[in-house]
Amino acid sequence: MAKKKEDTKDHKHVSVVNKKSLSFLEKYINNPSPTGFEWEGQKLWLEYIKPYVDETFVDNYGTAVGVINPKAKYKVVIEAHADEISWFVNYITSDGLIYVIRNGGSDHQIAPSKRVIIHTDNGPVTAVFGWPAIHTRHGGEKEETPQLKNIFLDCGCTSKEEVEKLGVHVGCVITYEDQFMILNDRYYVGRALDNRAGGFMIAEVARLLKENKQKLDFGLYIVNAVQEEIGLRGAEMIAHRIKPDVAIITDVTHDTTTPMINKITQGDLACGKGPVVSYAPAVQVNLNKLLVATAEKNNIPFQRQASSRSTGTDTDAFAYSNEGVVSALISLPLRYMHTTVEMIHKEDVDNVISLIYHSLLAIKKDQDFKYIK
Repeated sequence: MAKKKEDTKDHKHVSVVNKKSLSFLEKYINNPSPTGFEWEGQKLWLEYIKPYVDETFVDNYGTAVGVINPKAKYKVVIEAHADEISWFVNYITSDGLIYVIRNGGSDHQIAPSKRVIIHTDNGPVTAVFGWPAIHTRHGGEKEETPQLKNIFLDCGCTSKEEVEKLGVHVGCVITYEDQFMILNDRYYVGRALDNRAGGFMIAEVARLLKENKQKLDFGLYIVNAVQEEIGLRGAEMIAHRIKPDVAIITDVTHDTTTPMINKITQGDLACGKGPVVSYAPAVQVNLNKLLVATAEKNNIPFQRQASSRSTGTDTDAFAYSNEGVVSALISLPLRYMHTTVEMIHKEDVDNVISLIYHSLLAIKKDQDFKYIK
């Protein structure tokens, strides 16, 4: 039987992430960047990418862009999103407890006992998601599970007035405290790897282009978009501003090898087996073929994923913007999405960077990806 192209058995991995960039990744992941309030993370990202691009700009809502060859007419985008899921303060009780609503796809089931930061104009306020002790949840009654209506924050106050004196008010955004770590010298672990890992990877592509003195004959726009978690809004705005000819998007996708995930519906994807190329209506066929050919030519292991109606990523926003932008998606396998212990494989990170990098080198000036010419 012929060996499949996706087989990683004989693949010899070479890391492209260095100590300096890994230090940036840790700092970048640990910095809060909730949807609609991404600016501190964007400042860090822009500071890191500036040496590798010709110019930078930020749009009205905070999407950050680094540009190589800004005067070129043919424009290629590589894009990720910068925002993380979070909570909003929604209601403060008379005895100083705080009820919340989602900002993005925050998971209510993981909230109890988590430490959080409430972001106020007076500075950060620490709090915890409280939950009744196991001793108090007996008595023959069916146990109540964590739900949006019953999870609450405790910041150590005993009245609404005391909470408000801290600067906390309805609308304050809340993020988890969990920090970046490396697990078994194999996985990067932390909150918001969905998708600041993507922002890191596209920044690394810019670094490699600069350090390897690669000259592109088109304009390259390295885009770190905001507000993906609430409907691809940042990508929608920046796509209309840049008006690119081509867009390569990177986001995360599910590792489906852990318990309680149905491979029949979710596909068969695993951390450590390489980047994931997607098949979906928004993914332009000829650009996708270029990604696959590039992976095969450069011995980059890869996996395949099918989407039904949409990718659910910024790919959709770019593809259907303007008069239609040639777009494709490269995904990073991730375990435990939208939790505080998201996990990605170090080799997958390197290989996504390599696939984007070599794909850019394979794109020619004014390349026509149309089906019918």
